[in-house]
Amino acid sequence: MNIVIIGANRGIGLGFVHYYLAQGHALWASHRQSVAGLADIDLPQLQRFYWDSCEQHTESDLTALGLPEKIDLLINNGGIYGPDSSGQDIDQITSEAMQEVFMVDAVGPLMTSQALRSRVIRARGRIANLSSKMGSSGDNSSGGNYAYRAAKAALVIIGKSLAIDLSSQGVRVITLHPGWVRTDMTHQSGLIDIEESVRGMAQVIDQISNYPPGAFVAFDGQKIPY
Repeated sequence: MNIVIIGANRGIGLGFVHYYLAQGHALWASHRQSVAGLADIDLPQLQRFYWDSCEQHTESDLTALGLPEKIDLLINNGGIYGPDSSGQDIDQITSEAMQEVFMVDAVGPLMTSQALRSRVIRARGRIANLSSKMGSSGDNSSGGNYAYRAAKAALVIIGKSLAIDLSSQGVRVITLHPGWVRTDMTHQSGLIDIEESVRGMAQVIDQISNYPPGAFVAFDGQKIPY
């Protein structure tokens, strides 16, 4: 398969890179700042490229970046948490923080899917968006985290609309919850490691036809209440 992974230089994105390389697939892995962990991989089936999800990209841009004409799987993994949890409570949250997190975590995946959709359509491929259970209203029992929750909730809705809009062209879309993973974003305090999370999400992606279009699904295959 031709697989494009957005936000692939560290954490879960880099975990996807290692997983799919081990499966023998051709990968295009994006970074926005440092290439970080991607610099340690020297394999011909891996191509690195700079990508800012919030920018508009033309077809000539995509060609210049060397992206494949057919994309079997697009993984929108890029995202930020924004201010720490105390900076996202009702007393501290700012409009600037809300806008920044929303742009990167919700608008970015939509703009990327818009830019690359023709290549996914040619392959009758799949789009997987990484959200978080913190974007679930049904699971929210602690409040706070306004920017992160709102952006991740918006991404679930964006994924559902993409699933509806692209279904007639053979594209399937799913939104994933990776679990509470030990990464830099969680200060290594998660309950599972990157390998377990990625392996589970990859299995969900493989079984995408077993879920309703645009479903919100955890790494263990359980649907998330929205």
